[in-house]
Amino acid sequence: MKKLVSIIAVAFILGLTNIWAEGNEVKTSSVRYIKSPRFVRPLVEKWIEEYAKTEPGVVFQIVRGSVNQDNIDLNVVSDYQNNSTDFSHVIYFGETAVLPITARSSEAARLLEGKHLNSKKLKQLFFLDDDFDEDVKKIKAFENIIVYSGSNASSVASSFARHFGEESSSFRGRRISGDDLFLNTALSKDPMGVSFNALPNIFDLNSRHLKNDISLISLDVKKELVNSFSDEGSLDDVLNILESGKISEIAIEKVGVSYNQADDAVNQFLQWVLDSGVKYNHEYGLLNLDRKETSTQLDKVRTVLTAQK
Repeated sequence: MKKLVSIIAVAFILGLTNIWAEGNEVKTSSVRYIKSPRFVRPLVEKWIEEYAKTEPGVVFQIVRGSVNQDNIDLNVVSDYQNNSTDFSHVIYFGETAVLPITARSSEAARLLEGKHLNSKKLKQLFFLDDDFDEDVKKIKAFENIIVYSGSNASSVASSFARHFGEESSSFRGRRISGDDLFLNTALSKDPMGVSFNALPNIFDLNSRHLKNDISLISLDVKKELVNSFSDEGSLDDVLNILESGKISEIAIEKVGVSYNQADDAVNQFLQWVLDSGVKYNHEYGLLNLDRKETSTQLDKVRTVLTAQK
């Protein structure tokens, strides 16, 4: 009888040990989920790949499709989107620039060729607004042009509208649901269409030049910058120019990682992003924050990490 009791006791202890081990294994290898708009996704994928080399026990994974928000640990958002979400914390790692575009060799491209649009003319082209100067109202080419704008919550449409002091509901033309890449598709089907998009969606990240079917709408920039903001310009030219000084005709929005609660693994990841991950910003079409802002974001993460120890 005593022998039987001993066997049962040992089995019970071993069972508890296995449960504890399995629980710790799950905790160690548990997945942290990241939701990201598609134009930032290649950068986030690069982070995940590189971070796994330094912390193989922690798995980060991009969420695709519709997922319950409660299951998402990190959400990549623009500054505008962060102000309209329920997330309570955000760590910024870069900026995105949004340029007005049309289809290459389209009728809209021909009508707008050489117009060198300033901010007032861009507002007339893209938004429903009667409050324009008389010289702007004389541009009859605008009357037949169709504007395509994104309606998705993660679309850069909100950033573009806010830059010009407008609401996203004020766009002329047609709204496109889904990812902003569909804006490019809409332009390819409508010779009178114009739109806008983030740099990673309009430049080929390998060749560093515009995608073959995309043309930039000419902007009112300094003479020495005209070529860089033409179809002959390169992604790296645009990034370097915009980091040197902002241009009033170009919408720029900070991009960050937003979250409600973060465990030590997530905070370690965020610190790595700011220490090492940001070096991939240019490669994937995003602007860098200035040093002061990057330092501020690092301090926010380090403060949390220190508090957790």
